[in-house]
Amino acid sequence: MSNGEVLYLMSIRPKYAYQIFAGRKKFELRRWIGVPVVEGAIIVVYVSGSVKALMGEFRVGRVIMGSPQRVWNEIMRYEKHGIERDAWPYIAGAKKAMAIEVLEPRLYSRPVKLDELRQIFPGFTPPLSFRMLRVEEPLYRFLVKPLRESRGKRPKIHDFINK
Repeated sequence: MSNGEVLYLMSIRPKYAYQIFAGRKKFELRRWIGVPVVEGAIIVVYVSGSVKALMGEFRVGRVIMGSPQRVWNEIMRYEKHGIERDAWPYIAGAKKAMAIEVLEPRLYSRPVKLDELRQIFPGFTPPLSFRMLRVEEPLYRFLVKPLRESRGKRPKIHDFINK
């Protein structure tokens, strides 16, 4: 990781995380929560729902912000955006929304389940949406950084299905 790299920790539902790591979902939609996401940043993915595990990451490409209608119209211009029609209600009621382009998705060498996260970091709570992840944080220094640097076999998303 280069100095100055910006990181976020983001919770994503299993269906959408699978689509991201399978290379099918090219944008992640979010309601605006007041935290800007910058192009080139790294999103560390915590898969919520029944999975409850830190699974991998992706690099942020373009970030499209504005009214939900503007964001929706903009991503629909892309041929292979990977956004399904059922995503519209999620952003429709927001005052502002954003679409985060997914680049270079990669799974870590192993998932880190919520129980294990809480054993290492008592009181760990995944974000409801996302938050900044600072390189000084123990979560980054002792867990995420080693996972990012591991050079072992890179798993495929189907390796984690039904585990």
